[in-house]
Amino acid sequence: MLDTLLSLGHGLDVALAPTNLLFIFMGVCLGQIIGALPGIGPSAGMALLLPITFGIPPATAIMMLAGIMYGGMYGGTLTSVLVNVPGEAASVMTAVDGNQLARQGRAGAALSVSAIGSFLAGIGAVLALAFVAPALAEFALRFSSPEYFLLAALGITATASIGAGSPLKALLMAVLGLVIALVGTDPILGSARLTFGTSELLDGIDFLPVAIGLFGIAEVLNSLERSFDTNPMRTRLKDMWLSAKDWADCRMAILRGGLVGFFVGLMPGAGPTVAAILAYVTEKRFSRHPERFGSGALDGVAASESANNSAAHGALIPMLALGIPGSASTAVLLAALVMQGIRPGPALMTEQPDLVWGLVASMFIGNVFLLVLNLPLAPLFAALLRIPYEYLAPGILVISLIGAFATSLSLFSVGLTLFFGMIGYLMIKADLPRPPLVLAVVLAQLMESSLRQSLMLSEGSLMIFFERPLSALLFLLVLASLALPAINAFMRVRRERHHHNSSQFTFTAK
Repeated sequence: MLDTLLSLGHGLDVALAPTNLLFIFMGVCLGQIIGALPGIGPSAGMALLLPITFGIPPATAIMMLAGIMYGGMYGGTLTSVLVNVPGEAASVMTAVDGNQLARQGRAGAALSVSAIGSFLAGIGAVLALAFVAPALAEFALRFSSPEYFLLAALGITATASIGAGSPLKALLMAVLGLVIALVGTDPILGSARLTFGTSELLDGIDFLPVAIGLFGIAEVLNSLERSFDTNPMRTRLKDMWLSAKDWADCRMAILRGGLVGFFVGLMPGAGPTVAAILAYVTEKRFSRHPERFGSGALDGVAASESANNSAAHGALIPMLALGIPGSASTAVLLAALVMQGIRPGPALMTEQPDLVWGLVASMFIGNVFLLVLNLPLAPLFAALLRIPYEYLAPGILVISLIGAFATSLSLFSVGLTLFFGMIGYLMIKADLPRPPLVLAVVLAQLMESSLRQSLMLSEGSLMIFFERPLSALLFLLVLASLALPAINAFMRVRRERHHHNSSQFTFTAK
């Protein structure tokens, strides 16, 4: 514990450097704005802004990008409460009760409890991150190539089995992501793979055009189809104060939401959206007034907002300790590390202590900035929502394409970005999940190198994946994550059949 506190103190020295403070502030402000604008979301915003991190010291760049990630959680509340349009997916449960409260003249209370809940849950999650991540990283130092391969495979299969939507679709998208990552030159044999005679593809497909296209451009194209209500309800500073009764009603909701969010954030593929939904359902079960949920429950808003911010911080633990991103946002963060020439994984905490502990400490500072910004300046941020989306969309598209061009100074990258933008748009229309594809692109290099190293060590024998207890355990977890969707489907069919038989019996009895 003493070592962790000393490391945290060192991290505060790093984060409080004037340049880093400026970039943390920029990150949380950008995150707040990106989260507030419908149709962008933190992962898309981070992907769009990756090119501006070139030339910035790695620790500073990661602090800024992380600020965008958790700042987006705060920003999404504004559109949910005032316009009833979630700024990003994790705020969907906030819109259920937040907008109802706004219609009752309590928009200020909803925004206030969201800011306070997010702040307390975020600080709690950062403290847990500081103590859990080093222990997990120390344990993970025992890993060798078979464990790394199975860990990367678990990251992908768990994303499919735990995430929302069809597990089969998620697995198919992950396979597509692996195929995209294989394009280029074989690192061992030096032969071309899946390039179809195109010389520009010999270097492979960079992560940035994939991320900007799938998230940024696809979201803009999809958002332009929807008509947003650009006349949000107004909120005033004097309405932002919570009464003693409001605080009494919400304090346990904040605690429960923070705990649910943190543990959900640890699971690969679950992410802030699943955390917010689970926390909302849990709070409704514990509430003394469950009938208010859906028609203006302040504790429902508190629980879902605490959970989504806590989950955003919790998802950093597997990324920092194991090098496995647990969500789309942490996948972008991991890609930023790779682009800065830093190898993510268990050794990261010992090889780059300034970066890791500076990042952890920056989250304390960033959450304080966000609380200070959100309570007095919520009315000002709400004014952004009056800008018609049709005026914002061209600017976002231009920034996306400039960012794609800046990575390689090649128009081919711009074409790839537009191609993946269309792929992402079609995926939204076909209800195909995009995070598994992005996670697979990020993890593919680790999977391939670890698999080939393992097979070379074992001279082609697959027994290397079962010989050590740790690799055997990981293999069983991969199998369990693949079996989980099938078990869930079987149980659902069985329940439906039982319900159908019972209703038939009741009808016959009558």
